[in-house]
Amino acid sequence: MFTFYLVYQVSLKVIKTIKEITNWEFLQPVILVPTMGALHDGHRKLIREGNTIKGNKGTLVVSIYLNPIQFNDPKDLDKYPRTLDTDYETCEEEGVDLIFAPSDVEMYPNPYSIGVSENNISQELCGSKRPGHFDGVCTVVTKLFNLIKPKIAIFGKKDYQQLSIIRQLIIGLNYPIEIIAIETQREKNGLAMSSRNEQLNEIEKEKASVIYKALKAMVNSGESQSKHLIKLGKSIIEKESQIIKIDYIEVVDRSNLKKLKVIDRPALVAIAVFIGKTRLIDNIEIDFE
Repeated sequence: MFTFYLVYQVSLKVIKTIKEITNWEFLQPVILVPTMGALHDGHRKLIREGNTIKGNKGTLVVSIYLNPIQFNDPKDLDKYPRTLDTDYETCEEEGVDLIFAPSDVEMYPNPYSIGVSENNISQELCGSKRPGHFDGVCTVVTKLFNLIKPKIAIFGKKDYQQLSIIRQLIIGLNYPIEIIAIETQREKNGLAMSSRNEQLNEIEKEKASVIYKALKAMVNSGESQSKHLIKLGKSIIEKESQIIKIDYIEVVDRSNLKKLKVIDRPALVAIAVFIGKTRLIDNIEIDFE
C-alpha cells in the first residue's frame, strides 16, 4: 500500500496594482521593507531582520519602486540601476512573502498634484543639496504606509536623514507604525553598501573606502570642536584620493540634524561625496557621555 503526500510550496507573491494591494488579506502583523530595487546585501540585512520579527506569523512585504519624484536630477534617475528580475530572486531566497512593485501610472495618476513635505529636518544636509528630494520621499512613503498599513517598517541607518524624516512623519501624521533602524552594512573595505555602488568601477570602489576611514578617524579622535573634526575628515579624504569631490562634511545634533559647533550631546558626522558623477553618502554616530 502506498501513501501519497501532497507538498504545498508557498511561492512569492508579486502585486503590481493599487487595487490588488488594498484588497489583499495580510496575515498580521505586516512588516514592510521599502526599497527602490537594485537589492544588495544591505537590503538582505533589512529583510532578514523583518523575517526575524515576523517569526512564523505575519506578512513580510518588500516594496520595490523607483520613485521618480524624489530625483531632482533626471539624469540621476536614468542611470539608477534597475534589476527587477534579480530583485525578485533575492526576495525569494530571503523568504519574503509579498513584493509590491507598482508602476509610475499606478502610484501617480495623471495629473498628480498632491504631496507630503517635512519642513524642518529636511532642510539640512542632503535637503539643501537636492531640492524636492525629501518631498518625494515623504510622499511615496506616506502612500506605501496608507496602502500596506504595516505595523513595523524597517530602514537602514546609511540614509540617516531619511530615517529621521520618516520618524517625524510617523509622529506628525499619527501613524501607529514602529520604525526599526538597522546599522549600515559595509563592503570588506568599509564602503557603505548602496545601489549606487554599481555605478563605480573597481578602482573607484577601492578609492571610496577612504570615506569610512575618515569617519572612523573623526569619531576616534576625541575632538569635541566640530570645525577641527571636519578639517580632519577633509584632510584624510583629500590626501588619500584625488578622484573624490567632497559635497559636504557636517557634524550635527542627532535629534534634529542641526549643525553643532561643539559636541555636547549625541551627534552624527555626515558625509556626501562625488566620485565622478556618482554621489555617495555615509555617516557615523558619536555618543556623548
